[in-house]
Amino acid sequence: MRRTRWSAVVAGGAAVVFTVVAAVPAGAAEGGVSFTRVTVNSGKPIVIGTTNEVVVPASFRMTTKLKYDDGPTVFPYRGHPDSSDTLQSSVITTDCKVVDKANGICDFKEWLYIDPRYADFGNEFAGAWKTAARAFLAGDAYDTDDENLPLQVQRATRVTVNASPEPVAAGKTITVTGKVERANWDTHTYQGYAGRTVSLQFKASGASSYTTVKKATSSSTGSLKTTVKATKSGTWRWTYYGNSTSGAKSSTGDYAAVQ
Repeated sequence: MRRTRWSAVVAGGAAVVFTVVAAVPAGAAEGGVSFTRVTVNSGKPIVIGTTNEVVVPASFRMTTKLKYDDGPTVFPYRGHPDSSDTLQSSVITTDCKVVDKANGICDFKEWLYIDPRYADFGNEFAGAWKTAARAFLAGDAYDTDDENLPLQVQRATRVTVNASPEPVAAGKTITVTGKVERANWDTHTYQGYAGRTVSLQFKASGASSYTTVKKATSSSTGSLKTTVKATKSGTWRWTYYGNSTSGAKSSTGDYAAVQ
């Protein structure tokens, strides 16, 4: 396996996070390499919190009869794949798993490491990204291909719940409160997420799944509150379904017995 570490540089007068510009040799990109069967994170959004490094799995097939120096990679990018922002702080790529030696066909697995604690990592990196693939060739040449594979990068959310009173008499009112928060990559903290439509869900005792009972909108501080009539014992939770920049999340369940 090979681990490649990327570094930040300054482009256009502003700090650019995890850019690959410094790692690309001078000169135009070379042909002769093709990438297929590219997957990143199994097609799911990449959700990143405030402190923990995220490891994103990827895989791809590369076909070339050219000699290449270091392990090929696939990576998220914005702008142009040869001179733009990318997300990873480092990459591990396996050695070639030979599929067809005569035609130079290899399968690779890869792990991209994304660390939100990096100094220049900020909220502006949430949203839509694209995927490129690159192989460094002998003689300081390289081949970079746009894989036409969209990626979504999202700020993690947290949701809490509390149902009270517990227990409650049948027909009485249950008050369900909670809070929805979103990761702030600029401050490395979670902050209340205002104006979010969040679903209150219930799973009756003995049931296998939750059902949405009603919806509520979070306050300016991200707080949630609503009331329901107590009809049967079961577990309550809040579920936020996310958006283009924020991950989906359900709270843990809070059981309320009805007597």
